[in-house]
Parts: sequence; structure tokens; C-alpha cells
Amino acid sequence: MDPERLRKILKAVESGEMTADAAAEKLRTLSFEDLGFAKVDHHRSLRRGFPEVIFGPGKSPAQITAIATRLAENGQVVLVTKTSEEAYRAVAAAHPEAVWHEEASAITVGWGNPERVGKASVLSAGTSDIPVAEEAALTAELMGASVGRLYDVGVAGLHRLLEHIDVLASADVLVVVAGMDGALPSVVSGLTRAPVVAVPTSVGYGASFSGLSALLAMLNGCSPGVAVVNIDNGFGGGYLAGLLCRHSPRLRPGAP
Repeated sequence: MDPERLRKILKAVESGEMTADAAAEKLRTLSFEDLGFAKVDHHRSLRRGFPEVIFGPGKSPAQITAIATRLAENGQVVLVTKTSEEAYRAVAAAHPEAVWHEEASAITVGWGNPERVGKASVLSAGTSDIPVAEEAALTAELMGASVGRLYDVGVAGLHRLLEHIDVLASADVLVVVAGMDGALPSVVSGLTRAPVVAVPTSVGYGASFSGLSALLAMLNGCSPGVAVVNIDNGFGGGYLAGLLCRHSPRLRPGAP
């Protein structure tokens, strides 16, 4: 945050021109750091409950490292999505504690020890959907959810899913990742009372149009209670699941 802007807010509180609550609200929206090529939002966690996340594609390893460093130095958990081992090596050189999550193609720096709030179950229709599913699972875990994984349970062999009906019943939210015909989220939604976050993937043959057919199938699903994020957006699915876990009715006092 610009020190002069901060000083003005503090002086206004000191003089009685601004209440402490009003100052706190202003501070929620003021803090970012201009690196020239990026404006790092240090107050994202105050507004949204989770720090700014670094989207890897299109950024050089040096740029990713610089953003990660500024977030880490301000006490934030760092998550870099859809990135490369080359970028990881650059980040790890500056932050030896960095972790490379190979299946999710993601980097984390710091993890914290958040109190586990709510249970998310991440399902994939096929093995080829696992990279996107792992991105979702990692994101939800970083947000404090307890995360279970159930992979390769697509509709081509529905008995594989029905064998784990207890997983559906025990979750506060389900993230269902599928390519091809994109049918699994609608099926899962019909078997559970929990909200379902559907994540279409670009997995499929030519007429799947790189995930467009799965996206449209999920948007047109007949079972209610399904929210759909964009193609291959495991981060978006995991983020929404993390928020839903924090606000799950099951976690309220007296809930069944």
C-alpha cells in the first residue's frame, strides 16, 4: 500500500474523522504493489478469504518468481497454477520450501495450518481428467477443506461410482471433473443432497471440440444444484468448493 494513503487513513481515525470500522473497510480495498509487469493484490485474502493466485501460462519463470516472492514476503500462501517445472526451479531457487505438485502442474510456497472446515470430494470421470481434478483438490485443500479423491468413476462404468455412494453422502460439496460427454456431474447430482461443482475438461475426441461439448452438456444438465466453471478450470472448481465448505449448512450449530 502507498504509505501516504495509509497515513491519511490513520490520521483520519486519530482525529475522529473516520471510525475504525470505516478505516478497516478502506484497508480491505487499497493494498496492491506495482511491479511494473504486475500489480500484486496483497489484500485479496481479506476480501475473498484466499490470497491472489498466480496463473502460470504467459508468464516467464522470472515473473512468476517475482510475484511469488512478494506474496510470500507478505505472509501469503502462494499457489501457481498450470505452470512448468522450469518455473518451479526458478521459484525454488528463491524459496527452497516451494513444492512442485506434478499431477496438478502447480507450485505452492507455504501451506499454513488452516483449521479443516468442511469436506470436499473431488471426482474424475476418467484417468485423463486427473490433472484438472488434482488442481481442484489442491486448491480446496489450501483453502482449508478436508479433501477426498475418487478417480475414474465415469458413466461408462456406472457401477464404479455406485460402489462409493457413501463418499457422495458424506461430502459437503462435490467437485466433478469430466471430459468426453460431460455426463458425470448430472448423475452425481441426482444421487446426493450436496452442491455439485462441475468442471469440464478438454479431454475427448475431435467432436468434443476441446471440452466445449462437455461444457454445454454440464450447462444443460437436468439435475438441479450444479454450478459449472470453465473448461479445464480446476482452480475455479476447487475455489468454489472451498467457499462452499466454509459456509456449509451442515457445519452450523444444530445442523443434521
